Amino acid sequence: MRYIGMLAVVLMSGLAVAQSAPRPAPILEKASDVPDPDKLKRSTQALTGMRDVLRDVLGKLEEARRAKDVVKLNCVNEKLTQIKGLLRISEQADVALQEAVARQEAASSQHEYTKVMIAQQKVTQLRGEAEECIGELAFRTDENLAVEVEEPKDLPGGDPSRPRPVEDVVVRAPPASPVK
Repeated sequence: MRYIGMLAVVLMSGLAVAQSAPRPAPILEKASDVPDPDKLKRSTQALTGMRDVLRDVLGKLEEARRAKDVVKLNCVNEKLTQIKGLLRISEQADVALQEAVARQEAASSQHEYTKVMIAQQKVTQLRGEAEECIGELAFRTDENLAVEVEEPKDLPGGDPSRPRPVEDVVVRAPPASPVK
């Protein structure tokens, strides 16, 4: 029961941090419903996925550095720091999970498994937030997207980016002496 309270606290803090979360987080299955060998397998897969996210976000950090955009750099760096912390906690929880499974401690293994799965969800959310920092989501489109442009009939002809040459203006010199 202790891990359920922690789960609620972590999820609520995640919601407070990520106010612009457009998609709901998937519901975690009960750790007690997952057999121990599957817990170990899923935990390992989750850690691999989190490490991949870490590499992706490090790439975004380098992209922000190359662009010399301090706002993007700070934003991505904040997400990266959170991802590193969650990954560290998950690695420790994975080791504790392996020990709990070896000792056949059901409550402890459920608790450690739940920590890894919650961290995985949070890391996935942080990846999306890091992409928002860089602005990639604004440029993502569906591959099947087609754009049709209708040109109004009443537009003047010609290419507006290549204006017509201006006619030569003849300027007369003023008279040398006033005529009376």
